[in-house]
Amino acid sequence: QPRPAGARPWLAWRREVELLSDVAYFVLTTLSGYQTLGEEYVNIIQVDPSKKKVPSFLRRALFISLHTLVPYCLEKALLHLQHELQVEAEECRSPESPPALGFPSRSFIRSWIRRQVGQLSEQQKKRASQVVDVLKQSIPLLHRLHLAVFYIQGTFYHLSKRVTGISYLHFGGLQGEDQSIRSSYKFLGIISLFHLLLTIGVQMYSFKQKQRARQEWRLHRNLTHQKSRSREAAAGRQSRCTLCLEERRHSTATPCGHLFCWECITAWCSTRAECPLCREKFHPQKLIYLRHYQM
Repeated sequence: QPRPAGARPWLAWRREVELLSDVAYFVLTTLSGYQTLGEEYVNIIQVDPSKKKVPSFLRRALFISLHTLVPYCLEKALLHLQHELQVEAEECRSPESPPALGFPSRSFIRSWIRRQVGQLSEQQKKRASQVVDVLKQSIPLLHRLHLAVFYIQGTFYHLSKRVTGISYLHFGGLQGEDQSIRSSYKFLGIISLFHLLLTIGVQMYSFKQKQRARQEWRLHRNLTHQKSRSREAAAGRQSRCTLCLEERRHSTATPCGHLFCWECITAWCSTRAECPLCREKFHPQKLIYLRHYQM
C-alpha cells in the first residue's frame, strides 16, 4: 500500500522543484523571446554585446543553463562529494560502524562520485576535502564580488548574464534621474567591495593562524606523547578517544561533557560543528582544553 505524500517528500525534493519552476519560467519568457515580468514592469529589454540586437536563441539558452542548471549541479556535486569524503573518513576511524543514514541516494551523480572517491588514496582524500571547503567558501565571495562590480558599473546583475554578454536597454523615463540613481549605487558598490576585501583578509588571517596552531600542536604532541603515555600507564588510568580509538591525548571537553583528543575533535569540528557522540551543536570556540587531566 503506497504511503500518502506528506511534507517530508516535498522538502526532500524542494530544490528540484525550484529548479524545474525556474527553468519553466525562463523557457516561457526569455527563451521564447518575451520579457519577464520584472523587465516588462521597468521597461527594459535584453540586448546582445552589440547593443543593437536582441540575444540569439543559443545565447539565451546558454544564459538559462548557466543561471539555473549549472548552479544546481555544482551545489549537488560539492554536497555529495563532501558527504562521501566524510563517510570515508568515519569508516577509516571506525570500520565496524554502520553506514551513515539520512542522506537519500537518488542520483546518478552521487553514485559516480562514490566510485571516484573510493579510488582515491588517503592523501588525495584529504586534499579533495580541502578543495571542497575552499570552493564552498569561494563561491559566495565570488557572488559578492560580482554584485559589488554591478553596483559600480551598473550592468550584468547576474553572473550568467556577464558570461553570455546579455545586458539591458532601457527605454522611456528621464536620463538625469537614472544618472543620479547610478551614482548612489556606485557608492554602495565601493562600500561592498571594501567589505568584501575585509572579509577575505579576516578569513586568510584566520586560516594562517589555524595552520600555525596545528603545526605547533603536532610538534608539541610528538615531544610529549611518549611521556604522557608512560605516566597514564603507570597510573592505570588509560582512556580511549572514540574518534581515533586510541588512548586519549591532551583531553579536550565539548560543551556537552564528552572527552576527545584535541587534534581529533578540532579536525572533526572543521567539517561538523557538533558532538560526535550526542550530536549536540556547538561552536568550535567552545571546546575546553583540559590541562594536566589524567583520567
